[in-house]
Amino acid sequence: FFHDHTLLILIMITVLIAYIMFMLFFNKFTNRYLLHGQTIEIIWTILPAVILMFIAFPSLRLLYLMDEINSPLITLKAIGHQWYWSYEYSNFLNLEFDSYMIPTNELDMNGFRLLDVDNRIILPMNNQIRILVTATDVIHSWTVPTLGVKIDATPGRLNQTNFLINQPG
Repeated sequence: FFHDHTLLILIMITVLIAYIMFMLFFNKFTNRYLLHGQTIEIIWTILPAVILMFIAFPSLRLLYLMDEINSPLITLKAIGHQWYWSYEYSNFLNLEFDSYMIPTNELDMNGFRLLDVDNRIILPMNNQIRILVTATDVIHSWTVPTLGVKIDATPGRLNQTNFLINQPG
């Protein structure tokens, strides 16, 4: 909806400017009030500000709705370390583990190079899941390409995102 809304505004602006340019190129008559007038200068100063507001308000609403997390079923905390990730299931007591990447020489034939780990996280389907991401040493990037989730883990900062898994994998 936001894309269509913004595209409609841009098309209207483009058509108006094209029409004005066409009329200026092929019309021999000029309007003396258009060339010397404060009214038209006020209009073309305020009109872009109003147009930007018509684009900004739906955009801010969309940003707010994207960041809102609706009561997640489970919260997972991912902590990035030098060569591995630590995971903590916050909803359960003392359920935490480390996840190391499997070296290429120990990888199965059907394994994914640089993606397979020894301890995988298990998350439920068709439920809101919140993930809290932080790091202990340097900036890391927690990514699950098939879910379209990528969030940076920064030392001293707790970043949060949410996602919904709708197919197994």
